[in-house]
Amino acid sequence: MRLNLNNTADSTDAAVSESVDQGPVTWRDFVQLAKPGIIFSNSITAFGGFWVASGWHINWLQMIYTMIGTALVMASGCVLNNYLDRDMDIKMARTQNRALPSGKISPQVVMMYGIILGVIGVLGLGLLVNPMSALLGLIGLFVYVWIYTAWFKRTSVWSTVVGSISGAMPPVIGYCAVRNDIDAGAIILFGILFLWQPPHFWALGIRRMEEYRAAGFPLLPVVRGTFITKISMIRYIVLLVPLSLLLYVYGYVNVFYFYAAVVMGLYWAFLCIKGFKAQDEELWAKKMFIYSINYLTVMFIIMVITTVAVS
Repeated sequence: MRLNLNNTADSTDAAVSESVDQGPVTWRDFVQLAKPGIIFSNSITAFGGFWVASGWHINWLQMIYTMIGTALVMASGCVLNNYLDRDMDIKMARTQNRALPSGKISPQVVMMYGIILGVIGVLGLGLLVNPMSALLGLIGLFVYVWIYTAWFKRTSVWSTVVGSISGAMPPVIGYCAVRNDIDAGAIILFGILFLWQPPHFWALGIRRMEEYRAAGFPLLPVVRGTFITKISMIRYIVLLVPLSLLLYVYGYVNVFYFYAAVVMGLYWAFLCIKGFKAQDEELWAKKMFIYSINYLTVMFIIMVITTVAVS
């Protein structure tokens, strides 16, 4: 299948050039292109993966190299995502005032910025950490930019699931930076992030459904409706709860993590089920979205605290 992005990109660039924002470009514009919120939340998971694999025996310099390299790879993906999505972002109220769709920064500059970040990030992981972490970073970047953003995001309701593959890479990169092996711990961490992402993003999709519809994104809530989306959300959450407990079963964390994961996971499932009777779906979706962020952050903090020390 060949993607015809050139005509769309040309027409979008022409439209943007007619309404260029004359304000000066600042370093903050480049920071925002990299989506710092996404980098921060995913860096927590990369840190968690590194810590769990280390078992409290931390190589601090290696950890710094891993965190910086992973952050640069994630930043590259976000910047290139902005570049490829510029034709759709200009149609959405939430994104049309960003530096690229508003015309403040040219698409060519954004593309080069994203490529440079990716090259530095992957090379940094390969030279300063290990080849395994670099390979995982490259796979995550490729899936996010080309498979998810350029292809599935524009053509299929399965885009969120495909995007979850790349979104699940940061904790695995952190883990493999220490263990240099894809073992049970790496697979469990991948599974936690993979199952977490669809209900997280679909909550945002329900909340911003009309914007996504106007922009032409074939997101699940837009194509199949909110009821089918809620069914899909609960499936992922129900699978996430037992899978998250495997970190305890395999001896990576202590029993406090086990109880916390059970309580937090079951509450998320309860909150999801309440959505079937929600009078205000947007308000419910907002609560789901916020809880999903807090769930991931708290889970990984507890994961770090409860990591079993390797003797």
